[in-house]
Amino acid sequence: MSSTIDFATELMRCASVTPDDAGCQQLIANRLRTAGFTIESLPFGDVSNLWARRGTENPVLCFAGHTDVVPAGPIEHWNTDPFKPEIRAGILYGRGAADMKASLAAMIDAAVEFVGKNSNHSGSIAFLITSDEEGRARDGTLRVMETLNSRNETIDWCVIGEPSCCDKLGDTVRIGRRGSLSAMLTVHGLQGHVAYPELASNPIQSLAPVLAELYAKPVDEGNEFYPPTSFQMVNIASDAGAPNVTPGSLNARFNFRYSTVWTHQQLQTFVHELFDSHGLEYTLDWHLSGEPFLTPPGQLTDAVQEAVSSITGTQPELSTGGGTSDGRFIAPGGAQVVEFGPVNTTIHKANEQIPVGDIELMKSVYRKVLDQLMR
Repeated sequence: MSSTIDFATELMRCASVTPDDAGCQQLIANRLRTAGFTIESLPFGDVSNLWARRGTENPVLCFAGHTDVVPAGPIEHWNTDPFKPEIRAGILYGRGAADMKASLAAMIDAAVEFVGKNSNHSGSIAFLITSDEEGRARDGTLRVMETLNSRNETIDWCVIGEPSCCDKLGDTVRIGRRGSLSAMLTVHGLQGHVAYPELASNPIQSLAPVLAELYAKPVDEGNEFYPPTSFQMVNIASDAGAPNVTPGSLNARFNFRYSTVWTHQQLQTFVHELFDSHGLEYTLDWHLSGEPFLTPPGQLTDAVQEAVSSITGTQPELSTGGGTSDGRFIAPGGAQVVEFGPVNTTIHKANEQIPVGDIELMKSVYRKVLDQLMR
């Protein structure tokens, strides 16, 4: 077994359920320190963050990722202990295998190997590691970036090891993500007897045509880099407590995953105008999880795309699909941000897994990116 696979399994044995780092970052710091990285711990609240840097000059190539994982869920659904990684028939099983401790091990060992051969590399190589990506994401990468910005420390290029691929390693590189805008909605009505609807105002009836309109067609057509914006209602509750009474209010939550076609303010205005056009009596409380970001074709995307295709033999699609990532906190500082990591079909599931061979391939991809950008 290679040292990188050993390192991945060592990280996976740490039960780092968000926001608990469970010792992962100490293991990472030990490995990077021996390669000449300056290590800085940046804890905020109950979140552990690590900023490691080798070099003082620009450009800065940063590898970013997270040590926290989602809970294992029902243990009986696993064929192995989720925090005792096992290799069976060339597959590594355990929580964090794909999301994203194997990526971390591959990135770190690629950097250690690179600086061992290129001690006088150009620019700086950095790592931004958090334990708050799977949770609230308020005291992790966001706070680290605020700290870096306050001291005028910038990132030029960022490679995030999120599980980007869909069917096989190398098929997808993410060059951006959609924004995420949620709202908590209360529709106000008037409780009444079900037999006399004309004497009441049923909020369920009031909201129904609004939902029908929102679901009838996408609110936009997307653009060259983004698919159409999606709308999803994720929770609805309305009950008067008796089968012969229409309710007086309705509470709901919905989410837009939106592209650069909109700003979040424009999207909010669109929703308010739609609700008003239907005569809805309502209250909305908005929550912005992140704005969309995009890294157009350029030096970083070219380097990653070439490295992926040459190492894996697959020409990757450049995509902005999927959910949010911590790239939404890094890109606003001016960094080019690209995500490349394992196949994502088992992430957050029981029996999370990654082919052992993919770990070495990822390491080779990250090493080739370093060779292209930092020599």
